[in-house]
Amino acid sequence: MSKKPHILLFNPDQWRGDVMGHLGNPAAITPHLDELVATDAVSFSNAFCQNPVCTPSRCSFMSGWYPHVRGHRTMYHMMKPDEPVLLKTLKDAGYYVWWGGKNDLIPPTSGFDAYCDVKYVPERKPKPIFGGAFEGTGDNWRGAPGSDTYYSFFVGELDTGGEDDYYDSDWANILGAIELIKNPPKDQPLCIYLPILYPHPPYAVEKSWYNLIDKFSIPERIRTEHLSENKPSILSGLRERYSMQSWSEESWTELRATYYAMCARVDHQFGLLMKALKDAGIYDDTAVFFFSDHGDFTGDYGLVEKNQNTFEDCLTRVPFIVKPPASESVKPRVNDALVELIDMSATVHDYAGITPDYTIFGKTLAPLISGETEEHRDAVFCEGGRLHGEKHCNESAPANEDSTMLYWPRGEMQRSEGPEHTKAIMVRNHKYKYVRRFYETDELYDLEQDPAETQNRIHDVSLAKVRGELKERMLNFYMETCDVVPHVRDSREKK
Repeated sequence: MSKKPHILLFNPDQWRGDVMGHLGNPAAITPHLDELVATDAVSFSNAFCQNPVCTPSRCSFMSGWYPHVRGHRTMYHMMKPDEPVLLKTLKDAGYYVWWGGKNDLIPPTSGFDAYCDVKYVPERKPKPIFGGAFEGTGDNWRGAPGSDTYYSFFVGELDTGGEDDYYDSDWANILGAIELIKNPPKDQPLCIYLPILYPHPPYAVEKSWYNLIDKFSIPERIRTEHLSENKPSILSGLRERYSMQSWSEESWTELRATYYAMCARVDHQFGLLMKALKDAGIYDDTAVFFFSDHGDFTGDYGLVEKNQNTFEDCLTRVPFIVKPPASESVKPRVNDALVELIDMSATVHDYAGITPDYTIFGKTLAPLISGETEEHRDAVFCEGGRLHGEKHCNESAPANEDSTMLYWPRGEMQRSEGPEHTKAIMVRNHKYKYVRRFYETDELYDLEQDPAETQNRIHDVSLAKVRGELKERMLNFYMETCDVVPHVRDSREKK
């Protein structure tokens, strides 16, 4: 059997798919990703997640299942011991699996031993994330309750305390991974899983990265005055609770520039890992996967952060870059085929020579990466939300208007028994996006004429045929993926 490649899964959190230089964004500072795509990798410009929040998306791309297959559509329903997880598959196949970073995948009570050889804990204690934004330390950056900054997630500059960088858990895990690359275990292929926190809000970054961003080059945001009235009510509900309607365009630009700078910081850290692989002489033997779990509003539609059941491209389109090992063919370029994050695990299986012993809905990207084909899927899907009465699916943000919880606005939307929080699903192809919504109006967008998804044309008679075709495609999707039958059959004979 041929030697198994090393695998690096670099997984930043909440990175929008359009904030990369090689995709034509003039304000994005991503030289290391751009160089990788120019020389050794393929960047998929139409890659989509299967749920717009963290845990459901991670459960999906680590299993190769859509969220509906086993009900993984909340922040509190993680992978169970009997369910397939890529990390466990690799560990069982002889990989030395090193996990450095956040979880949002398995219940901590399950333990990590089945999934990795090392769940990394740095020797040097990191500083609080985002300058203590979640821990309540540092300056009162939020402003007074009821102010237009209280739920903005905007922190701004991180105080490094005289050091070059703000040593948080991201830096700790990146440096830990570099140490592992320098001193790997003998006679075992490596799998390094780095689910880091940036550029997840709060929006906070060192001044050195902020200074790199040309604020005047940031593409224009999608503004609320351009939206049709039949957009999902959760969007207007969040805008009302965020209370950011008074923000000037200059203030929005500051927030967006900070987010871009957070992405630049992550690109730099990724570059350090690529250098470490080259210095250790294992770059050619390593399959590198760079992808995010979902995107971020970052001012689009007058919103920050994310939500659970709308599917705008800024939330659902993600960066997805793959460098295969040198033993596999690659045609470096940007490819615009429709791909899904569940294709990640299928591609890892392919490169590692693993035949999964369970049904997987992802499809290997190897033929796209080699240039053998330029087509992959005819449509992509994303799903989220809950039904009325499914209170066990709610987030834990307290139902108290005086709460200091940053996620209170999102929690209020999820607790709603009105139309604001509903179960919904998206089907998207290159030209159109259709969203089926319970309790309120469906959505239909002509992406060629309206790429910002400002005009919901669900009742446009000229698009009736398109609407019917997409509904049919959605029905086929559910029939194809509604369940998984175990590959091991039960015996019908008595022993």
